[in-house]
Amino acid sequence: MNFDPVYLLYALIAYLLGSISTAIITCKIMGLADPRSVGSNNPGATNVLRTGGKKAAIITLFGDMLKGLLPVLVAQQMQAGNTALAITGISAFLGHLYPLYFGFKGGKGVATFYGVLLGINWIIGLAALAVWGAMALIFKISALSALVSAFSAPFIIWYIDGSAILIAATVLMSTLLILKHHSNIKRLLQGTEGKIASGDKTDKSKPE
Repeated sequence: MNFDPVYLLYALIAYLLGSISTAIITCKIMGLADPRSVGSNNPGATNVLRTGGKKAAIITLFGDMLKGLLPVLVAQQMQAGNTALAITGISAFLGHLYPLYFGFKGGKGVATFYGVLLGINWIIGLAALAVWGAMALIFKISALSALVSAFSAPFIIWYIDGSAILIAATVLMSTLLILKHHSNIKRLLQGTEGKIASGDKTDKSKPE
């Protein structure tokens, strides 16, 4: 594989866009508490939903998805190949996890992950979202839904596209997403993880 210097441009733009924290900016504009200082201290849609309400959470959700979607779509329009798409998607995802503008302390990457998948192939993105939706409908636990969906994503890409570089990129993002949910995994094993749009939780100090 020949490395094209333009890949660095894709990566830089995607990372800088991914570094924009929709949760922090939305909560600041709406006069809500900084999501890094309340609930799970996670600047993501689920924490914003529980601590700031549905409107702020919806804005955060779509903003975080767009961070992954837009740079990948731009790369698509530039006739970029799968290698460039993989680099662009990973960079946007890493921007959300480790944002330049916020001390490299970001969210867990779920919405941005789906945005990247939708940008690569809308069928792949919708399939991964469908897994999340099915799990959420059955168990009503956001973290569990995200973990199962992230685990299934590489297999979805393998079945629909088959691109080795895209599968590898998705494995990397899925692994990082799962690692970012280490505290959720611990609570899932303990049976104390909170439900979606619910304040019910055994561990009241750390809702997702």
